[in-house]
Amino acid sequence: MNKLSTKERVQIIAALVEGNSIRATCRMTGAAKGTVLKLLVDLGKAWSKYQDEKLRGLSCKQIQCDEIWSFCYAKEKNVPEEMKGKLGFGDVWTWTAIDADSKLIVSHLVGDRSAGYARKFIDDLASRLAHRVQLTTDGYKAYLTAVENSFGSDVDYAMLDEIYKMPPRDGQARYSPAECCGARKIKGNPDLKKVSTSFVEKQNLTMRMSMRRMTRLTNDFSKKIENQAHAVALHFMHYNSAECIRRYVLRQRWKRELAIMCGA
Repeated sequence: MNKLSTKERVQIIAALVEGNSIRATCRMTGAAKGTVLKLLVDLGKAWSKYQDEKLRGLSCKQIQCDEIWSFCYAKEKNVPEEMKGKLGFGDVWTWTAIDADSKLIVSHLVGDRSAGYARKFIDDLASRLAHRVQLTTDGYKAYLTAVENSFGSDVDYAMLDEIYKMPPRDGQARYSPAECCGARKIKGNPDLKKVSTSFVEKQNLTMRMSMRRMTRLTNDFSKKIENQAHAVALHFMHYNSAECIRRYVLRQRWKRELAIMCGA
């Protein structure tokens, strides 16, 4: 049986994590579609197992959570009647939690936008943290019960209702950013100056740009939710690894420059 060499595997993985579709990856690397999909599935399973084992006891201080929409098989309005309401047919949501300081993706989950998946997601997040954190989510009400059940009183939790004041209309003020006025405390004593979902929303943009399946207005959407989940896992494996390496390099460079400055 033919097996891919390490170089060939690297080429396929590099194409996928740079936002190429399955068929585009096949054209670029010469690999068969089934081969690319099998490698995607294997890597997705490997990262999910690695994350479950290694991302434990994390010393995060600030966590931001959000969920991003995509779809599988067909858009919700086009799903056949016999398949409506089944997971993997129509709307699919990816739940993400990011450490606001290190930008590490602490937890993610692919499913629907129900209270059950909110509870499952927050349960997983809570199990990975070593101590009390400040948690910020958007205004989705399912988070309220999920955070209460998973964290109890051991969390500083704020919900960001994304309501904005309109800037004044005189001059060029229409191009100025609006002021968000919707932050509210839910539990504990969160620092309202740090209440934000900016980093996790930026990660949503990164997902849209790095995964062809998440791109809007194309025919490169996932046909199976299992492949969607594996693609998301591969994305976060690459993102977490690259982000950790980048920050390590920056820290080492900063230490060298500081040492030179102190020596001078």
